[in-house]
Amino acid sequence: MSTLKKFWYIPVILLFALLYSVLRLTNIMTLPLFTDESIYIRWSQIALNDASWRYISLTDGKQPLFVWIVMSVMRVVHDPILAGRLSSVGAGVFSALGLFFLTKEVFKKTSVAVLASLLYILYPFALVLDRMALYDGLVATFVPWSIWLEILLAKRLKSYMPWVIGFVVGFGVLNKSNAFFNLALFPVTLLSFDFTQKHVKQQLLKWVGFAGLASAIALFFYNTLRLSQYFYIINLKNQTFVYPLGQWIHHPLLHFVGNFHGLSEWAFVYTGIVMTAVLALGLIVERQFWKEKIILVIWFASPFIYLSFFGRTIYARWELAMVISLLPIMALAIDWIRMKVKNVWLFVLVCLVLFAQWGYADFKIVTDFAHAPIPESDLNQYINDWPAGGGAREINAYFGELSKHEKIYVATEGTFGSVPTIMLELYQNGNPNLEKRGIWPTPSTMPQDLLDKAKVMPVFYVLNQTQAPPPAWHVQLIAKYQKGIGTNYLHVYRVLP
Repeated sequence: MSTLKKFWYIPVILLFALLYSVLRLTNIMTLPLFTDESIYIRWSQIALNDASWRYISLTDGKQPLFVWIVMSVMRVVHDPILAGRLSSVGAGVFSALGLFFLTKEVFKKTSVAVLASLLYILYPFALVLDRMALYDGLVATFVPWSIWLEILLAKRLKSYMPWVIGFVVGFGVLNKSNAFFNLALFPVTLLSFDFTQKHVKQQLLKWVGFAGLASAIALFFYNTLRLSQYFYIINLKNQTFVYPLGQWIHHPLLHFVGNFHGLSEWAFVYTGIVMTAVLALGLIVERQFWKEKIILVIWFASPFIYLSFFGRTIYARWELAMVISLLPIMALAIDWIRMKVKNVWLFVLVCLVLFAQWGYADFKIVTDFAHAPIPESDLNQYINDWPAGGGAREINAYFGELSKHEKIYVATEGTFGSVPTIMLELYQNGNPNLEKRGIWPTPSTMPQDLLDKAKVMPVFYVLNQTQAPPPAWHVQLIAKYQKGIGTNYLHVYRVLP
């Protein structure tokens, strides 16, 4: 019995690994390719095949770390979409591990740390992004690790720690600009600093030096991107999502209410009323941890308030990197309930009630995403509206099979970011019998090259966003594919000579 108690963590790890794998991998390829996924995966494919384009994401103002990871996975996983999504699955593993170490450090209990990792595994928000080839799951990965390491530095001031922090935060800013919050909030971790110790001034000065070194290392990582001629585009791209101070000052509160309401609604829908109540409970129980709770809440609130004020175009998926810092507080509340209930079976019943809403959401996300209880904006983007790739896999299979027997010409609506266009680039680029090009916007009169090609080979036009061809086009509908349960369809037309 003593041996079993000593190695209790082994069956827990195996159970968590099984649960994580089932939730993340089941039906992982059934969700249609989302437009942003298609862009990142295609960048990774290009970077893999041409070393001169390893910084290709900078052409659109995005840092390259996620693209590099996907590119590396593509070396062993040959399906590009699967490689992209497995990269996010792997990032989620490190998110759960980071939450364990962070929670163990701030709340001093292994049981709370285990619960924090379990919360991440079951959290519908994390489940959605861990199954998609998007930057945002990896952004969230760096948050718990950054908080944990920065708290450790404030407590222990070990000489090796600035280097570890610099590398972790540095990789974060190589992935996306909002990882700079992990650097900007460094001083908040001084709440963990012991101001009653001897030689406090010298120790505080030592912390300043270490924090400065860690920041310098992280900024060095970021500035390596200046090796690319496209580095300047990062700032331009950021300005499409957040207002620069010079513009914001002219209308400081114009978008605050709308942004605050949208961010609040998205976070609440993903978290659910039950777990929101659990979070509130966690904030008021175990008051001896008030400093640690303040650190975690500030890591959530700072980017939340920043986006509320400065957000120009915002998306729900950005919030995972914010709310992940609140999961340890939820875990603390559940562990507090465990101690109060005491009876094991009664506590199991309580947990079933607490996790019922998340369990239902997880089931729908894995098996019926179009009806999943997540924010409507995400449902529209990911499956039910034109940014989703419903039908893209089918047309890829159709044109791939057709081109085995004859040469064909395929024009698709859209160039950069069009799912049908990139789907054919991902899978048909080496196909000598399939000639293709993107067209944007769809012109009122048919392009002459389509008419010329139609005289000698089958020519097709794929409409993704527009729901009907222009009246002057001489085409025949071949097939159409509904996007989720929305009113948007992907249409395939054959050009008539």
